[in-house]
Amino acid sequence: MADAPGPVVPVGRAVRVRVPATSANLGPGFDTLGLALNVHDELEVTATESGIAVDVSGVGATAGEGGDAVPTDESNLVARSVLHVFDRVGIAAPGLRIVATNSIPHGRGLGSSGAAIVSGVLAAKGLLEGIVDVSDEDVLRFATELEGHPDNVAPAIFGGLTIAWVDETGPRHKQLAVHRGVSLLVAVPEATMSTKLARSLQPDAVPHADAVFNLSRSALLVAALTQSPELLLDATEDRLHQAYRASAMPDTSALVAELRAAGHAAVVSGAGPSVLVLASDPAARLEAARLVEERSGGAMGAWRARLLAVDIRGGTVEPVPTGAAA
Repeated sequence: MADAPGPVVPVGRAVRVRVPATSANLGPGFDTLGLALNVHDELEVTATESGIAVDVSGVGATAGEGGDAVPTDESNLVARSVLHVFDRVGIAAPGLRIVATNSIPHGRGLGSSGAAIVSGVLAAKGLLEGIVDVSDEDVLRFATELEGHPDNVAPAIFGGLTIAWVDETGPRHKQLAVHRGVSLLVAVPEATMSTKLARSLQPDAVPHADAVFNLSRSALLVAALTQSPELLLDATEDRLHQAYRASAMPDTSALVAELRAAGHAAVVSGAGPSVLVLASDPAARLEAARLVEERSGGAMGAWRARLLAVDIRGGTVEPVPTGAAA
């Protein structure tokens, strides 16, 4: 007698997912600190009989250097992330129809790949509702397996400011509320940056004094972001990664230096080339925006200043009523 078929996702079941952009590192918190931003990718995923179809629109409809189109087959990162979860929980995956509207620009250090991964993992969680329980800890674990480190995916999942680390049980996180006096500016250039290239410039070892320096600044940064925004300029100093990557993005490095010389807490956002400014005064943020928008030309092209806020919700997934799927 043949084995009874396992549980399956009903054809036509659909979910909507919304995931924020993120900025990782925040200066000294290399591969540890991350912040969710109020720019979002949104998608609807529907279970189908078979196959994978992807429709992507918006500013994030291109990927990588040169603006190559986002894949619309099984190699699409959202689709791969959905399939990864089904494989990990041991349930046969259905066909997938993915309709995405992406607002997070690719290759700019704003967590686009982390957002795509979290979108897929959350979509799988929603499709598996009532079949397999996928906990928040599972979402973080599955997303980290795909991303390789949790500093971008943690804020994309949970929102706010997150501290992420890995122990013998896997990836873990602590979510913190950002002080209401902190306001954000992201300077986004026209050009992109390869995260792989940026990471390749990082040395395998750093001087002891630099490690101690960053430990003190990372601890101070948590205090500055949650309690004492007036300390942000000192708290965002870094000796572990930004200087090593400067040769790959000299315009970014120059903009960070110019902003910091003017008293603004500016850092490279993620692997770059975007620049994040953590301001504690609305007038100071506007002054930083003016400095950004005065820059043009160079390898990075024109810069756009975006006044943003902290996203406190993180990624969300909800069922789509039957018959209402895109």
